[in-house]
Amino acid sequence: ALFSEGVRAGINLHRAIDQFTDQHQVVRSAVEHLRPDYRKYAGVIVDMYFDHFLASGWSRWSDEPLKIFTSRMYDVLMYSFSVLPERTRRMLPHMMEHDWLYNYGNFEGLHQALSGMARRTPFSSNMETATRKLKGEYDFFANSFERFFPELIVFATQYRNELIVPVHISN
Repeated sequence: ALFSEGVRAGINLHRAIDQFTDQHQVVRSAVEHLRPDYRKYAGVIVDMYFDHFLASGWSRWSDEPLKIFTSRMYDVLMYSFSVLPERTRRMLPHMMEHDWLYNYGNFEGLHQALSGMARRTPFSSNMETATRKLKGEYDFFANSFERFFPELIVFATQYRNELIVPVHISN
């Protein structure tokens, strides 16, 4: 599919964020901490844990209320529905109906998301137990998020600033 320049820039930013995250030592340590229990799904679970910390502490990172932000993001996704991958198009109505982005901030919403993913994995993932693991080691993962996320903000801001090339209009 051919995407607009803005969508391509967003995809590239997302890929850069994924690469930065996957290579970050704090994230790697958190993933290794989970690997004995969750094997290849440890990285997915750390990502979900970090989504939990972002949602539950949202007001520290944004002046826009989380409910308004999530609603706006669902609107953006619906506006772009025709260019979304088929899997995302099938999932989006459920995501919106249950407000996944908002509910990652509470244990019940996080547990539902992880359990749903566990049902869809081709192998036994144990993801349905990951919320209990988070509760038991909350401080470790909260500290990991607190060390990682401010660095991610700096990285993403710099990346976006490098993408914006000033336009010079000559007479």
